[in-house]
Amino acid sequence: MSNLFNMPDEVAHGFSRSAKDFLNALAGIPASAAVAPAVLHEAGARYWGQQWALWSNMLNPQHAADEARRDQRFRADEWTSNAWYNLLRQSYHANAGLLEDMVGATGYNESEKHRLRFFMRQLIDAASPTNYAATNPEAIRMAIESNGESLRTGMTNLFGDLARGTITITDEAAFEVGDNVAASKGAVVFENALFQLIQYAPLGTHVARRPLLIVPPCINKFYILDLQPENSFVRFAVEQGQTVFMVSWRNPDAQTAHTTWDDYLESGVMEAIDIALAITGADKVNTVGWCVGGTILSSALAVIRAREEEKVASLTLLTTMLDFTDPGDLGVFIDEQTVVQRERSIGSGGLYPGRELGFVFQMLRANDLIWPYVINNYLKGKSPAAFDLLYWNADSTNLPGPMYTWYLRNMYLENNLRVPGKLTMCGVPVDLGRVDMPAYVLATQEDHIVPWKSAWRSTQLLGGEAQFVLGASGHIAGVVNPATKNKRCYWVSGEANSNPESNADGWFASAQQASGTWWNHWIAWLQPHAGGRVKARTKLGSMKFRPIEPAPGRYVKTRSG
Repeated sequence: MSNLFNMPDEVAHGFSRSAKDFLNALAGIPASAAVAPAVLHEAGARYWGQQWALWSNMLNPQHAADEARRDQRFRADEWTSNAWYNLLRQSYHANAGLLEDMVGATGYNESEKHRLRFFMRQLIDAASPTNYAATNPEAIRMAIESNGESLRTGMTNLFGDLARGTITITDEAAFEVGDNVAASKGAVVFENALFQLIQYAPLGTHVARRPLLIVPPCINKFYILDLQPENSFVRFAVEQGQTVFMVSWRNPDAQTAHTTWDDYLESGVMEAIDIALAITGADKVNTVGWCVGGTILSSALAVIRAREEEKVASLTLLTTMLDFTDPGDLGVFIDEQTVVQRERSIGSGGLYPGRELGFVFQMLRANDLIWPYVINNYLKGKSPAAFDLLYWNADSTNLPGPMYTWYLRNMYLENNLRVPGKLTMCGVPVDLGRVDMPAYVLATQEDHIVPWKSAWRSTQLLGGEAQFVLGASGHIAGVVNPATKNKRCYWVSGEANSNPESNADGWFASAQQASGTWWNHWIAWLQPHAGGRVKARTKLGSMKFRPIEPAPGRYVKTRSG
């Protein structure tokens, strides 16, 4: 498997450690991790009960069909109508359940169990009979109907992906950055070695006095917020009268392989704030940060406040972690040994390849982002459909080693940002409690990267009044929920988020569900911080910061090697 998908060292290391831990747990080694007999007995009883039900249900096709519909991998008719496939499917589920129960029966602590459970789930997902030509009825049927052509095409697809070193998940030829994605009108008005700053053209006669600066993640490209007009957060904000500036991070290469975390603050966010203010002549900016972009933005604002500067009117954080107590599934890849290894290899200079990071994120949702494409591309010989979000997902970015390893150690491993004065950034000790401007903190209910309760903890760290909102869906779809479609829902509460006695569960108990997208709620929240309205400028940039090139600029078009 490592050879087939070019598994990164960090992922392979995690698999090997997890396998060793699992064997030790079953053998009762170490003693502190011995299997709990009562739990193991319960797991065994449940397993044999499932085996009995398995044979009984072979005579009840309707029950089997209802059960199969709950797992989309087994939606083909043969998984219920054919006795052999029905038996195979139910046996797989029973065996998977037993393995998961056995992990639960170990005496490991919750953190170790989480890691073991995650990698066990990867192995369980990989073992699904749907993933293999000999046990996938749809693949067999297509091979027969096409006289083997589907298998031949599948092998061609496989060899093509092996040469690329990644699985093809969308029709990349269907999109072009600057043409049908990242197509909002604007201009690059500043650039340095780290980022380009894009100013978007107004769509009305009047705009907010204070500009809106968006800081996207540096681990992805910014155009997730500007895919196509109907689902573009950028266009929505511009339509609502915001003068939008976007940070477009450079895709790091050998020339920027020594970039540090402080560089991302001082030469990145803080520089962008100053330029947005200079161009618009406003007293303050409103800011938005997404994911690690929000962590970088919050760190920069902590530096600004430590320097007694007041440049920012409000802070919006989209699925961002500031407290890494519970980092979710990403935490299974990070421990002292892994971080030390990365520090030795790239901590003083070098690149963490975007392709490796992309594979890690795919593993978090393997049944959505890996195995369906293995089945369709290789077993069925199909070509992936065109999907703008997946095109963006495949457009990976590198990370500079010094910045990446500092981030791993101080955020994920040691969780230092939440401790006032523990970290010194740009020469000053930082305290998130001094980030005292109003904050809008968005989390999403099914987020597998930033668990929503972890995002909620930001309201306890920031010093200003915080409005917490919980959106439906996950890390991407919960954020990119356009007002044009007004789908899904979100939760809001009048509870004081700054109350130190409150917690995430208590907040949710008092929250009210609202239909549609959080976008409309956010723009209404932002309005009081806009500083009034002024006539929109007909020209972008200024005398000092003249347009360099049309949006989206060169930096976002650079692909990882």
